Amino acid sequence: MRAPAFWIDNAGRSSSRLTRALVSPLGWLYAAAGAARIARTTPEHVDIPVICVGNLTLGGTGKTPVSITLLERLAALGHTPFALSRGWRGRLKGPVAVDRNAHTARDVGDEPLLLARAAPAIVSVDRPAGARFAAQHGANIIVMDDGHQNPTLHKDFTFVVVDNEAGWGPGTIFPAGPLREPVSSGLARADAVIVMTAGPDDAPRYETLGLAELEIPVFHAWLAPAAPPPEGRLLAFAGIGRPQKFFDGLKAAGGDLADAISFPDHHTFSPGNLNQLADLAENWQARLVTTEKDHVRLPPEWRARVLTFPVQAVFADAARIDDCLGAVFERAGARA
Repeated sequence: MRAPAFWIDNAGRSSSRLTRALVSPLGWLYAAAGAARIARTTPEHVDIPVICVGNLTLGGTGKTPVSITLLERLAALGHTPFALSRGWRGRLKGPVAVDRNAHTARDVGDEPLLLARAAPAIVSVDRPAGARFAAQHGANIIVMDDGHQNPTLHKDFTFVVVDNEAGWGPGTIFPAGPLREPVSSGLARADAVIVMTAGPDDAPRYETLGLAELEIPVFHAWLAPAAPPPEGRLLAFAGIGRPQKFFDGLKAAGGDLADAISFPDHHTFSPGNLNQLADLAENWQARLVTTEKDHVRLPPEWRARVLTFPVQAVFADAARIDDCLGAVFERAGARA
Protein backbone atom coordinates (compact mmCIF):
# COMPACT_ATOMS: atom_id res chain seq x y z
CA MET A 1 0.00 0.00 0.00
CA ARG A 2 1.03 3.62 -0.47
CA ALA A 3 1.21 5.55 2.79
CA PRO A 4 -1.48 8.27 2.91
CA ALA A 5 -0.36 11.86 3.34
CA PHE A 6 -2.05 12.22 6.74
CA TRP A 7 0.34 9.65 8.23
CA ILE A 8 3.13 12.22 8.00
CA ASP A 9 3.64 14.05 11.28
CA ASN A 10 3.34 17.54 9.82
CA ALA A 11 2.23 20.05 12.43
CA GLY A 12 1.48 22.59 9.74
CA ARG A 13 -1.30 20.55 8.15
CA SER A 14 -4.46 20.82 10.22
CA SER A 15 -6.28 18.56 7.73
CA SER A 16 -3.87 15.72 8.55
CA ARG A 17 -4.45 16.11 12.28
CA LEU A 18 -8.21 16.19 11.73
CA THR A 19 -8.16 13.05 9.55
CA ARG A 20 -6.06 11.19 12.12
CA ALA A 21 -8.46 12.23 14.88
CA LEU A 22 -11.47 11.01 12.90
CA VAL A 23 -10.04 7.54 12.23
CA SER A 24 -8.23 7.12 15.57
CA PRO A 25 -11.11 5.07 17.09
CA LEU A 26 -10.48 2.46 14.40
CA GLY A 27 -6.84 2.44 15.45
CA TRP A 28 -7.82 1.80 19.06
CA LEU A 29 -9.90 -1.18 17.95
CA TYR A 30 -7.01 -2.46 15.78
CA ALA A 31 -4.59 -2.18 18.72
CA ALA A 32 -7.04 -3.83 21.12
CA ALA A 33 -7.60 -6.75 18.76
CA GLY A 34 -3.85 -7.26 18.37
CA ALA A 35 -3.23 -7.08 22.11
CA ALA A 36 -6.03 -9.55 22.78
CA ARG A 37 -4.61 -12.02 20.26
CA ILE A 38 -1.17 -11.83 21.87
CA ALA A 39 -2.64 -12.20 25.36
CA ARG A 40 -4.75 -15.27 24.60
CA THR A 41 -2.20 -17.13 22.43
CA THR A 42 0.33 -19.53 23.89
CA PRO A 43 3.42 -19.43 21.65
CA GLU A 44 4.65 -22.78 20.41
CA HIS A 45 8.27 -23.67 21.19
CA VAL A 46 10.47 -25.46 18.67
CA ASP A 47 13.74 -27.30 19.32
CA ILE A 48 16.01 -24.60 17.87
CA PRO A 49 16.39 -20.88 18.67
CA VAL A 50 14.23 -18.36 16.82
CA ILE A 51 15.32 -14.79 16.11
CA CYS A 52 12.60 -12.39 14.98
CA VAL A 53 13.39 -9.27 12.97
CA GLY A 54 10.25 -7.15 13.22
CA ASN A 55 9.03 -3.60 13.41
CA LEU A 56 6.23 -1.56 14.91
CA THR A 57 5.16 0.26 11.75
CA LEU A 58 3.80 -0.54 8.32
CA GLY A 59 6.11 0.24 5.44
CA GLY A 60 9.80 -0.17 4.82
CA THR A 61 12.26 -0.01 7.70
CA GLY A 62 14.93 -2.36 6.34
CA LYS A 63 13.87 -5.62 8.02
CA THR A 64 14.80 -7.86 5.10
CA PRO A 65 18.33 -6.47 4.58
CA VAL A 66 18.88 -6.74 8.34
CA SER A 67 17.65 -10.34 8.27
CA ILE A 68 20.02 -11.14 5.42
CA THR A 69 22.99 -9.66 7.28
CA LEU A 70 22.10 -11.65 10.42
CA LEU A 71 21.83 -14.85 8.36
CA GLU A 72 25.26 -14.18 6.86
CA ARG A 73 26.82 -13.44 10.26
CA LEU A 74 25.34 -16.59 11.79
CA ALA A 75 26.72 -18.66 8.92
CA ALA A 76 30.14 -17.00 9.36
CA LEU A 77 30.02 -17.98 13.05
CA GLY A 78 29.62 -21.62 12.02
CA HIS A 79 25.87 -22.04 12.42
CA THR A 80 23.26 -23.34 9.98
CA PRO A 81 20.62 -20.61 9.88
CA PHE A 82 17.37 -20.82 7.93
CA ALA A 83 15.14 -17.87 7.05
CA LEU A 84 11.43 -18.02 7.81
CA SER A 85 8.82 -15.81 6.14
CA ARG A 86 5.06 -15.80 5.76
CA GLY A 87 5.58 -15.11 2.03
CA TRP A 88 3.47 -11.97 1.78
CA ARG A 89 1.33 -11.99 -1.40
CA GLY A 90 2.65 -15.39 -2.44
CA ARG A 91 0.14 -18.09 -3.41
CA LEU A 92 1.92 -20.94 -1.58
CA LYS A 93 0.88 -21.34 2.06
CA GLY A 94 3.70 -23.74 2.94
CA PRO A 95 5.66 -24.94 4.63
CA VAL A 96 7.78 -24.97 1.50
CA ALA A 97 11.49 -24.47 0.87
CA VAL A 98 12.12 -21.61 -1.53
CA ASP A 99 13.67 -22.68 -4.82
CA ARG A 100 15.12 -19.59 -6.52
CA ASN A 101 15.27 -21.42 -9.85
CA ALA A 102 11.66 -22.63 -9.79
CA HIS A 103 9.66 -20.25 -7.61
CA THR A 104 8.57 -16.74 -8.53
CA ALA A 105 7.38 -13.83 -6.41
CA ARG A 106 3.82 -14.89 -7.24
CA ASP A 107 4.59 -18.25 -5.62
CA VAL A 108 6.42 -17.24 -2.45
CA GLY A 109 6.52 -13.43 -2.32
CA ASP A 110 9.46 -11.17 -3.12
CA GLU A 111 11.27 -11.08 0.23
CA PRO A 112 11.79 -14.88 0.53
CA LEU A 113 13.52 -14.88 -2.86
CA LEU A 114 16.02 -12.37 -1.47
CA LEU A 115 16.43 -14.22 1.83
CA ALA A 116 17.12 -17.45 -0.08
CA ARG A 117 20.29 -15.87 -1.51
CA ALA A 118 21.79 -15.79 1.98
CA ALA A 119 20.46 -19.05 3.47
CA PRO A 120 17.80 -21.71 2.95
CA ALA A 121 14.44 -19.95 3.19
CA ILE A 122 11.11 -21.41 4.30
CA VAL A 123 7.74 -19.89 3.46
CA SER A 124 4.91 -20.75 5.81
CA VAL A 125 1.76 -18.87 6.76
CA ASP A 126 1.72 -21.10 9.85
CA ARG A 127 4.92 -19.89 11.54
CA PRO A 128 5.34 -22.82 13.99
CA ALA A 129 4.88 -25.31 11.16
CA GLY A 130 7.51 -23.45 9.15
CA ALA A 131 9.92 -23.50 12.10
CA ARG A 132 9.46 -27.23 12.63
CA PHE A 133 10.00 -27.77 8.89
CA ALA A 134 13.27 -25.81 9.05
CA ALA A 135 14.50 -27.81 12.04
CA GLN A 136 13.68 -31.08 10.30
CA HIS A 137 15.71 -29.99 7.27
CA GLY A 138 18.90 -29.14 9.11
CA ALA A 139 18.54 -25.65 10.59
CA ASN A 140 20.08 -25.03 14.00
CA ILE A 141 18.67 -21.48 14.25
CA ILE A 142 15.90 -19.51 12.51
CA VAL A 143 15.82 -15.87 11.48
CA MET A 144 12.18 -14.89 11.02
CA ASP A 145 11.67 -11.87 8.77
CA ASP A 146 8.70 -10.01 10.30
CA GLY A 147 6.33 -11.53 12.84
CA HIS A 148 6.78 -9.38 15.95
CA GLN A 149 2.99 -9.06 16.19
CA ASN A 150 2.44 -12.77 15.47
CA PRO A 151 2.29 -14.62 18.82
CA THR A 152 2.03 -18.20 17.52
CA LEU A 153 5.78 -18.98 17.54
CA HIS A 154 8.04 -18.47 20.56
CA LYS A 155 10.90 -16.07 19.85
CA ASP A 156 14.16 -16.41 21.74
CA PHE A 157 15.31 -12.95 20.65
CA THR A 158 13.52 -10.10 18.87
CA PHE A 159 15.09 -7.16 17.06
CA VAL A 160 12.75 -4.23 16.39
CA VAL A 161 13.87 -2.18 13.38
CA VAL A 162 12.93 1.50 13.10
CA ASP A 163 13.73 4.05 10.41
CA ASN A 164 15.59 7.02 11.86
CA GLU A 165 13.81 9.57 9.69
CA ALA A 166 10.26 8.21 9.59
CA GLY A 167 10.35 7.02 13.20
CA TRP A 168 6.97 6.07 14.61
CA GLY A 169 5.16 8.55 12.35
CA PRO A 170 2.64 10.73 14.20
CA GLY A 171 2.34 8.06 16.90
CA THR A 172 -1.10 6.82 15.87
CA ILE A 173 -2.26 3.25 15.22
CA PHE A 174 -3.34 1.98 11.79
CA PRO A 175 -5.41 3.23 9.99
CA ALA A 176 -4.83 6.61 11.69
CA GLY A 177 -1.10 6.14 11.29
CA PRO A 178 1.59 3.59 10.42
CA LEU A 179 1.88 1.95 13.85
CA ARG A 180 0.91 -1.71 14.12
CA GLU A 181 0.64 -1.40 17.89
CA PRO A 182 1.53 1.17 20.60
CA VAL A 183 5.27 1.81 20.75
CA SER A 184 5.42 1.05 24.49
CA SER A 185 3.78 -2.37 23.99
CA GLY A 186 5.97 -3.30 21.04
CA LEU A 187 9.23 -2.30 22.74
CA ALA A 188 8.24 -4.15 25.92
CA ARG A 189 8.40 -7.43 23.98
CA ALA A 190 11.67 -6.57 22.18
CA ASP A 191 15.18 -7.63 23.15
CA ALA A 192 17.02 -5.02 21.06
CA VAL A 193 16.30 -2.12 18.71
CA ILE A 194 18.04 -1.35 15.41
CA VAL A 195 17.88 2.27 14.24
CA MET A 196 18.34 2.47 10.45
CA THR A 197 19.91 5.76 9.36
CA ALA A 198 20.74 7.15 5.94
CA GLY A 199 24.42 6.36 6.39
CA PRO A 200 27.26 5.97 8.91
CA ASP A 201 27.51 9.74 9.47
CA ASP A 202 23.78 10.17 10.12
CA ALA A 203 23.28 10.27 13.90
CA PRO A 204 20.42 8.18 15.29
CA ARG A 205 17.67 10.28 16.92
CA TYR A 206 17.58 8.34 20.16
CA GLU A 207 15.84 11.07 22.16
CA THR A 208 13.18 11.76 19.53
CA LEU A 209 12.46 8.05 19.13
CA GLY A 210 12.19 7.56 22.89
CA LEU A 211 15.15 5.17 22.96
CA ALA A 212 17.66 7.15 25.02
CA GLU A 213 16.70 5.55 28.34
CA LEU A 214 15.80 2.14 26.97
CA GLU A 215 17.25 -0.70 29.02
CA ILE A 216 17.70 -3.08 26.09
CA PRO A 217 20.52 -2.71 23.51
CA VAL A 218 20.03 -0.15 20.75
CA PHE A 219 22.06 -0.61 17.57
CA HIS A 220 22.88 1.76 14.73
CA ALA A 221 22.83 0.41 11.17
CA TRP A 222 22.37 1.65 7.62
CA LEU A 223 21.97 0.39 4.06
CA ALA A 224 25.20 0.62 2.08
CA PRO A 225 25.76 -0.10 -1.62
CA ALA A 226 26.75 -3.71 -2.22
CA ALA A 227 28.10 -2.68 -5.64
CA PRO A 228 28.75 0.60 -7.48
CA PRO A 229 25.71 2.16 -9.17
CA PRO A 230 25.28 1.35 -12.87
CA GLU A 231 27.08 3.74 -15.19
CA GLY A 232 25.33 6.24 -17.42
CA ARG A 233 22.05 8.04 -17.12
CA LEU A 234 19.45 6.16 -15.10
CA LEU A 235 15.70 6.15 -14.71
CA ALA A 236 14.94 4.61 -11.32
CA PHE A 237 11.69 3.06 -10.18
CA ALA A 238 10.72 1.28 -6.98
CA GLY A 239 7.69 -0.29 -5.33
CA ILE A 240 8.95 -0.64 -1.77
CA GLY A 241 7.88 0.80 1.57
CA ARG A 242 9.92 3.99 1.19
CA PRO A 243 11.04 4.40 -2.45
CA GLN A 244 12.70 7.75 -1.76
CA LYS A 245 15.33 5.99 0.37
CA PHE A 246 16.33 3.98 -2.68
CA PHE A 247 16.45 7.03 -4.92
CA ASP A 248 18.46 9.04 -2.38
CA GLY A 249 20.90 6.17 -1.87
CA LEU A 250 21.39 5.77 -5.59
CA LYS A 251 22.18 9.47 -5.99
CA ALA A 252 24.44 9.53 -2.92
CA ALA A 253 26.45 6.64 -4.38
CA GLY A 254 27.05 8.65 -7.54
CA GLY A 255 24.24 7.43 -9.79
CA ASP A 256 23.24 9.82 -12.58
CA LEU A 257 19.50 9.93 -11.91
CA ALA A 258 17.40 11.40 -14.70
CA ASP A 259 14.04 10.67 -13.05
CA ALA A 260 12.51 8.54 -10.30
CA ILE A 261 9.10 6.85 -10.30
CA SER A 262 7.42 5.48 -7.15
CA PHE A 263 4.93 2.63 -6.89
CA PRO A 264 3.12 1.14 -3.85
CA ASP A 265 4.92 -1.43 -1.72
CA HIS A 266 4.98 -4.97 -3.23
CA HIS A 267 3.54 -3.54 -6.47
CA THR A 268 2.87 -6.01 -9.28
CA PHE A 269 4.24 -4.39 -12.42
CA SER A 270 1.82 -4.67 -15.34
CA PRO A 271 2.92 -4.70 -18.99
CA GLY A 272 1.48 -1.18 -19.21
CA ASN A 273 3.62 0.00 -16.28
CA LEU A 274 6.77 -1.46 -17.78
CA ASN A 275 6.14 -0.18 -21.29
CA GLN A 276 5.53 3.31 -19.90
CA LEU A 277 8.77 3.12 -17.93
CA ALA A 278 10.65 1.95 -21.01
CA ASP A 279 9.21 4.83 -23.07
CA LEU A 280 10.14 7.33 -20.37
CA ALA A 281 13.68 5.92 -20.17
CA GLU A 282 14.01 6.22 -23.94
CA ASN A 283 12.91 9.85 -23.76
CA TRP A 284 15.57 10.50 -21.14
CA GLN A 285 18.12 8.38 -23.03
CA ALA A 286 18.52 6.47 -19.79
CA ARG A 287 18.58 2.87 -18.60
CA LEU A 288 16.04 1.45 -16.17
CA VAL A 289 17.24 0.58 -12.65
CA THR A 290 15.35 -0.72 -9.62
CA THR A 291 15.81 -2.45 -6.27
CA GLU A 292 16.60 -6.15 -5.97
CA LYS A 293 13.24 -6.61 -4.25
CA ASP A 294 11.40 -5.07 -7.20
CA HIS A 295 13.56 -6.90 -9.73
CA VAL A 296 12.42 -10.34 -8.55
CA ARG A 297 8.80 -9.28 -9.17
CA LEU A 298 9.44 -8.37 -12.81
CA PRO A 299 8.32 -10.73 -15.59
CA PRO A 300 11.25 -12.88 -16.77
CA GLU A 301 11.42 -11.12 -20.14
CA TRP A 302 11.97 -7.78 -18.39
CA ARG A 303 14.66 -8.78 -15.91
CA ALA A 304 17.39 -8.64 -18.53
CA ARG A 305 16.23 -5.14 -19.52
CA VAL A 306 16.31 -3.66 -16.01
CA LEU A 307 19.41 -3.05 -13.89
CA THR A 308 19.61 -3.34 -10.11
CA PHE A 309 21.36 -1.36 -7.41
CA PRO A 310 21.92 -3.82 -4.53
CA VAL A 311 22.32 -2.66 -0.93
CA GLN A 312 23.25 -4.40 2.31
CA ALA A 313 22.65 -3.67 5.98
CA VAL A 314 25.82 -2.62 7.81
CA PHE A 315 26.11 -2.33 11.61
CA ALA A 316 28.15 0.33 13.36
CA ASP A 317 29.20 -2.23 15.99
CA ALA A 318 29.13 -5.68 14.43
CA ALA A 319 30.91 -7.25 17.41
CA ARG A 320 28.00 -6.33 19.72
CA ILE A 321 25.58 -7.92 17.24
CA ASP A 322 27.65 -11.11 17.35
CA ASP A 323 27.46 -11.01 21.16
CA CYS A 324 23.66 -10.84 20.91
CA LEU A 325 23.60 -13.77 18.52
CA GLY A 326 25.72 -15.80 20.92
CA ALA A 327 23.37 -14.89 23.77
CA VAL A 328 20.46 -16.29 21.77
CA PHE A 329 21.92 -19.80 21.97
CA GLU A 330 22.63 -19.38 25.69
CA ARG A 331 19.04 -18.26 26.28
CA ALA A 332 17.63 -21.12 24.21
CA GLY A 333 19.84 -23.62 26.04
CA ALA A 334 18.62 -22.35 29.41
CA ARG A 335 15.03 -22.65 28.22
CA ALA A 336 15.63 -26.24 27.05
